Amino acid sequence: MFSTSKLILLSLTLALIGVSPEKAAKTPSREGPEYTTDGQLRFPRNYRDWVWLTSDFHRASDPLKPQAGERRLFNNIFVNPEAYKAFLRTGRWPDRTMLVVEQRTAVEMGSTNPNQKGTDQNSVIGIGVHVKDDARFPGKWAFFGFQSGKSTASMIPATAACYRCHASRGAVDTTFVQFYPTLLPTAKSKDTLSPAYLQARRTLPAATK
Repeated sequence: MFSTSKLILLSLTLALIGVSPEKAAKTPSREGPEYTTDGQLRFPRNYRDWVWLTSDFHRASDPLKPQAGERRLFNNIFVNPEAYKAFLRTGRWPDRTMLVVEQRTAVEMGSTNPNQKGTDQNSVIGIGVHVKDDARFPGKWAFFGFQSGKSTASMIPATAACYRCHASRGAVDTTFVQFYPTLLPTAKSKDTLSPAYLQARRTLPAATK
């Protein structure tokens, strides 16, 4: 990971040699994905040292009458720091971006919590990784799901519904930047929001925009 002094030096160097932000965003990340010889993604063990983008809570369809098998859970989203910094400069994700989705079970706050009510995060039940690798994947992006205790994962087939959902609904480069409060203003200011997202947004009620 770059130190602050190195990042400052890099920024000055880019400015002096006239490298555009768009070109800089395409520079491969040193914190990017690593693969096994058979193409599996290695688990990014230090992802909790990365930049936290958001957390969202998925409750039961009817909190008063949860259906059998329904799970309330939290999704915590992290991104490798170099990709985050590139996005702040350009409003786009650079090659070798890694977005990690950490899923945790949700539990009611215990009696020792001063608030006495609400929902806490508990144990990890799943890890998903969304990887941008221009040279490796035909669609540039790929999904990987890590099973508990596994250090590698195979690519989720491109026919899976997650690819179609992200392609049709993602605000920037097939990713859900619309749910990342620290990055959505950047995408707006850099004019990088996808046409599909902008069109869908026009049909929303004013109170939800």
